[in-house]
Amino acid sequence: MATTQLTYFGHSGFKLQTPSGKVLLIDPWLKNPLFKEGEDELRKLDRVDVICITHGHFDHVGDSVEIARKTKANLLCTFDLAIALRNALGFPGEDSSLVGHLGGEIHVLDGEVTARFVPAWHGTAIMPNEKSSPVYGGTPSGVVLSIRNGPTIYHTGDTDLFSDMALVPLERPIDWMLVCMGGHFTMGPARAARAVELVKAKSVIPIHFATFPVLTGTPEMLADELKKLGSKAQIRAMKPGESIPLSN
Repeated sequence: MATTQLTYFGHSGFKLQTPSGKVLLIDPWLKNPLFKEGEDELRKLDRVDVICITHGHFDHVGDSVEIARKTKANLLCTFDLAIALRNALGFPGEDSSLVGHLGGEIHVLDGEVTARFVPAWHGTAIMPNEKSSPVYGGTPSGVVLSIRNGPTIYHTGDTDLFSDMALVPLERPIDWMLVCMGGHFTMGPARAARAVELVKAKSVIPIHFATFPVLTGTPEMLADELKKLGSKAQIRAMKPGESIPLSN
């Protein structure tokens, strides 16, 4: 029986392949410093159906414009961000069927995936180039992706800990939480551990760490903090380029 497959690109980027073989990318910065095969992987990508972007910072928009031009992938993001990505960065296409906003459910990939954007405490300025003024990119978000007859995945985007994270699993329990925990620009391991407990995630994949020297949080530190809280969540630290099957 086919399963959902998750591939980690490093930093906050992922490829989600559904049981039917459809492909959804999340924050696809393949050419990040951690993924040495990023250029090769980018060249090999021949099918991408949907690109989901949590907010407008360069390390999350990543290579999405290039990928969308190559594959004709549809854009999944919040309304204001979609406008900014198209106007400021030239994200191709005019199909807004997957553009929504916080709280609404969006049916993706012929209903095989249901997406819901949730809040994140962060910024979202888009910089078309190094000398340009920042462009407003709307409200930053995390995203909850529920696979039909499969797992539910919560990608936090970039965020700090906030109490309303406890509301994220009300509709569907979170099987996999892709949680930022590197510190400096987002919450570090201690606050990320509290976020995991608020969400009551079953399994945790650490993200947004080690890419830059200031991101000093590590999966081992997150594991220690979860242990202090008596958490039952299981940590699965992935290496860039690694793929795993996702159970629910």
